[in-house]
Amino acid sequence: MPELKFSIVVPLLNEQFAVAGTIVDIRDYFEQRGESFEILLVDNASTDATRAHAEPLLDGDTVRLLVNDANRGKGYSVRRGMLEARGEIRLHCDADCAPSLASLPKMLQLLESNDLVVGSRLAPGAQLGQRQTLPRRFVGRGFQQVCRAILSEPTRDLFCGFKLWRGEAAVDIFERLSLDGWTYDAEAISMARALGYRVTEAGIVWTDREGSRLQMARILVPVVRELLAARSNVHAQLTLGASAGATP
Repeated sequence: MPELKFSIVVPLLNEQFAVAGTIVDIRDYFEQRGESFEILLVDNASTDATRAHAEPLLDGDTVRLLVNDANRGKGYSVRRGMLEARGEIRLHCDADCAPSLASLPKMLQLLESNDLVVGSRLAPGAQLGQRQTLPRRFVGRGFQQVCRAILSEPTRDLFCGFKLWRGEAAVDIFERLSLDGWTYDAEAISMARALGYRVTEAGIVWTDREGSRLQMARILVPVVRELLAARSNVHAQLTLGASAGATP
């Protein structure tokens, strides 16, 4: 089967109100580009009507649905989709990512000289629509700084749900990741940079969605533990790569 140009991986958890519109927006965007693509939806054992709302738009080829047998975490879902994808270029994005598609041409240009382009709400050029409340932004940026410090990672916005990969780099990195939760983003970026892949950050169009499930005060300690484990895994993978003489 000929290799596809684009794979778009969308992790889902209780997205019954967003999933159909997101599928249509992504499908229409890539149809207008006139290049081959697939959309891989990965449902993380949703308990609402997410799958029922997606079902009419599935065709088994261009739009496919993978269903986890249990809630295994966002990182697990993205990893599953990225490793099953066939595209030369792979985008993983959240279920509210449609506004950010306007930034894809800029990111594709950057991908010509990079292996990973990290969409960012904090980098120069970002265009923010609806923003988080000021207290949440203050707490969130402090949280990002802690995460960056643990991993010694210069990327400003580790957790923005819009990242573009070269397919070969995505396979190499996602096969090595250890985190199944939402902090997988930070591990993936840090892993890519440590192994010598070219990583850059691009300010993107972004509209914040109300109803975030994360509460910073409750997750800080578990996240720090996860990121310390991720740092150890990055170092271990770097050592294995060096001993095997592997290069990106």
